[in-house]
Amino acid sequence: MRILVTGGAGFIGSHLIDRLMTEGHEVICLDNFYTGRKYNLLKWLDNPYFELIRHDVTEPIRLEIDQIYHLACPASPVHYQYNPVKTIKTNVMGTLNMLGLAKRVKARFLLASTSEVYGDPEVHPQSEDYRGNVNPIGIRSCYDEGKRVAETLAFDYHRQNNVDIRVARISIPMAPVCSKTTVG
Repeated sequence: MRILVTGGAGFIGSHLIDRLMTEGHEVICLDNFYTGRKYNLLKWLDNPYFELIRHDVTEPIRLEIDQIYHLACPASPVHYQYNPVKTIKTNVMGTLNMLGLAKRVKARFLLASTSEVYGDPEVHPQSEDYRGNVNPIGIRSCYDEGKRVAETLAFDYHRQNNVDIRVARISIPMAPVCSKTTVG
């Protein structure tokens, strides 16, 4: 299988690439190295089944792939608040570009989202029916609202264009927990 991992030079992305490569997949890593590090991928650079492309997901790209793991976005408040406009562009335009690619090549699409879509939650952990306590104008909103829009886009692409999507809400504040929403 030919798999694209956006944000693949980051912590989660590089570990995902390790797993995919070990399983024998052909992997393309797309990263602009805003927070990701080439060091995380050194062991794969000479592997003929691995390709590293320095690219910003806010710009379109044409590739032939079977699956997309869309992890591109700074996840640390220090990084996403440094350039909040870039953060929301990554979430919105980057997700649009990757969903457009998934639609064109009929690839399965996974969006790495976050429990931050609930805002500053009043309950921990959050269940899928919890609607949140959001602040669309706070200093964290570039990340929170960006991820909310990214999820909306993914589900709209599924409903309107039949794109096969998955959304994984990664939550780390209390303990490593992954709440996932699956369609398809």
